[in-house]
Parts: sequence; structure tokens; C-alpha cells
Amino acid sequence: MRWVRRTGRAAVWALGYALVLLGLFMAHTWAGLQTEPRSGGTAVNALWARHQWVGEPHTEQEYRALADLLHRNRITDVFFHAGPFEPDGGVPPAKYAHARRLIEAMRTYAPDVRPQAYLGQIRKVDGYGLVDLDDPAVRARVLETDRIFLDLGFAGIHYDFEPIYPDDEAFLELLERTRELTRSRNAVLSVAVEQLTLADWTQPIYRALLPKAGRSVHYPPRPTRDYLRRVADLCDQVAIMTYDVSLPTKAMVGWHFAAHTEWTLRLIGDRTTVFMGVPTYRPLMDWAEDLPTALRGVRRGVDALERPPARPFGVGVYAEWTTDARDWARYRADWLTVGE
Repeated sequence: MRWVRRTGRAAVWALGYALVLLGLFMAHTWAGLQTEPRSGGTAVNALWARHQWVGEPHTEQEYRALADLLHRNRITDVFFHAGPFEPDGGVPPAKYAHARRLIEAMRTYAPDVRPQAYLGQIRKVDGYGLVDLDDPAVRARVLETDRIFLDLGFAGIHYDFEPIYPDDEAFLELLERTRELTRSRNAVLSVAVEQLTLADWTQPIYRALLPKAGRSVHYPPRPTRDYLRRVADLCDQVAIMTYDVSLPTKAMVGWHFAAHTEWTLRLIGDRTTVFMGVPTYRPLMDWAEDLPTALRGVRRGVDALERPPARPFGVGVYAEWTTDARDWARYRADWLTVGE
């Protein structure tokens, strides 16, 4: 059984080699995190806001407080949750009963901030999900719903359909038609998408090996580089959902945000405005991911660029309903006031 022993030794050596490489990667990443990134924050940033702003009444004091928060933190775009879409592509009016009053208050207290209607749903894939974007009638109803929100005075439409796979032509068709609508109204179109694949060639392998019925849960719905470029060319803004990292150390989380910031801005930063999503919530099973680590990672990713992108870029704070005063103070210290 000499070949068994040789195979075992080879496996042990291979494992040891892999662990050494992982250790070197971790040491390099950790060392990089000890130095302060040079890049500072930007004046173009976004915030995902809770549904209650359109669904419930608020006082003038609450509207003024919201406007003050947006101005102090240089938030230029707010994605006010206004959906979700029903399976037919509509949104019941009762869900946004106070949207017009919100828009009036924003025009009064924060006229320089774009309030966008944040609309989305679980995209039907392989029989799983709620909204079938492959159905032309559903896409048409989605556009009718968009018109309603633009008529209410929203300055843009922000889509968040999940999951979106890099062969989803129906989603691109919806973006193209929505862009025609928003441009005709002098409004913006933005979209939230997952971070890039680590390697594009892995997507077909996942699709071939994973059971068809499980794709909507297990097959990573991440855009390839070509698909993200196509999305960017159809939108005024792209928000990357970089959060939910599920990595065990702050060094690895920081690398994640730095790498995706660098890759994304290199790829589409000259094509569209980019917001890199950063979290203020506390994941139950993820003690390494937090706002300071994410912000430092984004700044480090910007440092890696040879030049700034041609289009504006910033961060998207997820989310208003999980961000407390301490988070905002840290955001200002680690993002806005750096380099001033």
C-alpha cells in the first residue's frame, strides 16, 4: 500500500502548502489594514430608508430632522422603500399613502437631495420567486407603477430585484424601458446589484452542478464583468450590495470591501455613478463585519486606482433604520472628514 502512503503524504503537503498561502494572504491583508488609507470620503452618497416614510404619517419636526441628518452626512440620494411589487408588478396605493407628503417635505427641507422610489421583489427564477420579469405583461405593469411614483414627485426609480443572474435579458430589457421613462421625466434610474463574481468562469460550473430547483437559493446570483457593464450603461447609478460578507476576520472583510471597490470602479466608474454598499446593521453570525472596517476597505480600494473614476462615486449606507447616532458619528469621522 505504498501508493496510499505516498498519496497521503502528497495530500498533507498540499494541505500544508494551502495553509501557508492562506497564512501569507492573511498576514499581508492584516498588515495592510494597519496603515491609514490616503483616500477620503466623497460628497455623493446614498442611504436606503425604511418603508414607514411613505407608509405612515410624520410630523414636521420629523421631516426637518430627516433633512438635517441627510445634510450633515452628505447624503445626496435616498432610496425610500415604497414597494414591494405585487406579483403582477403593481403596488397597492395603501402602501404609499403618505408618499406625496414626504416629497413635499423633501422639497421644503432638503431640495438638494434626490428622493428615489425604492422598488423591488424576489425575482421568479426556475419556478421560485414572486415576480416573473420574463412576462412582458409584468414588465409593463412595473413601468406603470414607476409612472405613479414619478407622478408623485420622486426624483428617481431605484430597483432591487433579487436574484439577478448574468444571463437575465428580461431584466436588461426592463432597465432599458425604465431609462426611457426616467429620462423623459428628468429623473434618475438606479439599481442595486450584488458584488462581482470572484471569477467569471465559475458561474457556468455552479449552474451545471447545482440542482435546478436549488439555483434560486444556492447558485450565486452575481454579475459577471460583462453583465455589470451592460447594467451600468443602462442606469444613472449602480449601488453594489457589498455587505453580508460572512468572512471570519476583519482583515478578510476589509480586503473584501477594498477589492470590490477597486474592481467595480475600474470596470464601471467611468460609465455611471457608483455607490459601494456599507452596513450599519449587526449580523447575528458575523462578528467581523462592521461599518468602520467597510469604510476603510472602500477607501483602500480607491487608493489602489491610478486615477479617480470619471463619474461620481461614494458609499450607500444600509440602512437608515439600523443606523444610530454613534454609527453616523463614526461614518463622518471615517468617511466624510478624512483628509479635510
